[in-house]
This record gives sequence, C-alpha cells and structure tokens, in this order.
Amino acid sequence: MAKFDINTKYKMLSGYEIPVLGYGHPNTASINVYQTPANVTEDVVLHAFKAGYRHVDSARAYRNEAPCADAMKKSGLPRSSIFFTSKVPPGSMGYDATKSEIKSTFKETGLDYVDLYLIHAPYGGKEARNGSWRALVEAQKAGQIRSIGVSNYGVHHLDELEAYITELESKSGKGSGGEISVGQWEVHPWLERKDIVEWCQKRGVVVEAYCPIVRGKRFGEPVLQPMVKKYGKTPAQVLIRWSLQKGLVPLPKSVTHSRIDENADVYDFELSREEMKSLETGQYAPCAWDPTTSTD
Repeated sequence: MAKFDINTKYKMLSGYEIPVLGYGHPNTASINVYQTPANVTEDVVLHAFKAGYRHVDSARAYRNEAPCADAMKKSGLPRSSIFFTSKVPPGSMGYDATKSEIKSTFKETGLDYVDLYLIHAPYGGKEARNGSWRALVEAQKAGQIRSIGVSNYGVHHLDELEAYITELESKSGKGSGGEISVGQWEVHPWLERKDIVEWCQKRGVVVEAYCPIVRGKRFGEPVLQPMVKKYGKTPAQVLIRWSLQKGLVPLPKSVTHSRIDENADVYDFELSREEMKSLETGQYAPCAWDPTTSTD
C-alpha cells in the first residue's frame, strides 16, 4: 500500500530535507502560490497549513512572498517545520541583480533563512546564469539560504551549470561551487520530461513538478476515468498520486479551500504498475511556458 503520507520527506544533496508534497503555494505537501493575489495568499496558505501542508512554493515574480511569510508566522507552527521556497526572477539574472533580489526577499519576509532558492528560468545568457548561481552559492555559504537549485533548465543548461560548478571547485576546492539540490519543471503524464528527470535522478537532484494537475485541462481524458472510478478519487488526486509514485515533489495550486484539502488526500490509494504504464502518453504538451528550449 501507499508508502507516502503527508509527512514524508526526501533528503537533498545539501543535507536538508524537503516535504514530498508542496503547496504551489502551499502542500507537505507543498502549496504553490503562482498567480495567487497577495490579498488571497495569506488566507490560502494558512488553510493549507491546517490541511497538513508544510511546503510553500513562492517566487520573487509572484509578488506574494510577504503574505506567505505572514501566514507562516501566524500559523503557530515552528519555523523549522515549514519549508519555504523563493526564486530569482527571470528579469534579474546576473550576480549583482540576484544578490539584490535575495536581499529583497529577506526585507519583505522578515525570515531568518530561506529553505530553498531557485533560479526561476535560464534566461539572460551563460554569463548571467553563472553569475546568478554564484550569488546563490554565496548566500548559501553565508547561512541565508539552506539549499539552492534551478527551474525550467533544459539538459543543455544543466550540463552548462554542472561544468561551471566543476570550474569553481577546480579553483577553490570541493564544495565551493555549490550543489544542485532541486530542479523544478512542469511535469505530468503529457509532459514527462524523461531526459531532464533522468539527468537529475542520476545525480540525486530532487525534481519538483509544477502544474501536476495540468491546470485541470486533462481531467476529461479517457485514460484517467477507470482510475477515478476504481479508487473513488478525482482526476486531480490521481495525477498528484502519479507524481508521488514517480518520485517527484508535486506542487498543486489552488485558492479553493476544499480543493486544497482534496489535493492532500492522496495517501490512501496506490496506482498499479499497469495504471502507471497507461499514463505514459509519450506526448510533449506543455500547459505553461517552456524555457527549457531557450538557447541564449
């Protein structure tokens, strides 16, 4: 039977642990707060905490870090039990710009540390990407950020970063280049990204999946209906379960209390090997942006 529960965590290369269900803005689940208005964010994050979520996925570009932090403080939960993520905005790539964004995160949230900081997208060119990474490494070594990683990188971007980390270590010693603890991408049965996932899993990089329920656009797919009927679950729950069984960290997003609760109710059933196989669609169909293909 299901080996996961809402308290399950994975250990990252940084040595810290990450809850396997995120709230995009909130779920441990994790909750993802993309496009969640600031005046709504605090309420939905607080509700996510009540539902058991302990992982909040935010970003500088979402403009809701402050209400996320307010919810964290008002929840009564120990800071150590909550996993908070932010991201370098695509328009602020480069060493100096990234240092400024990190500073702004702390100014707006009042947090003592951030659990995970990602580069949001691989834009700006090689020099800017490397500069942003160096700024994250420095903030990690200063104790401001516990774990670092990337989002929306293609395999060619990942290879480039791996080479840069090796270059830094050749100059300043092992560990000086940082480690890619987490990578975040749109991943679901209609966009499995096997090349990227395999790259990460080979190296022990945790893969987070945003849009795990495909923004509801695939709920009517015939392949889902037998599982919906068999387990008495919604299409969203089946898709989140698929993510968990793939070893991913899904980041479902909702501003509706009942759906936040529903998205966390995925631990009392398990998809069979045949059912998992049936969800291998072979399609490449993003429902959001796709910076992985950028070549600048």
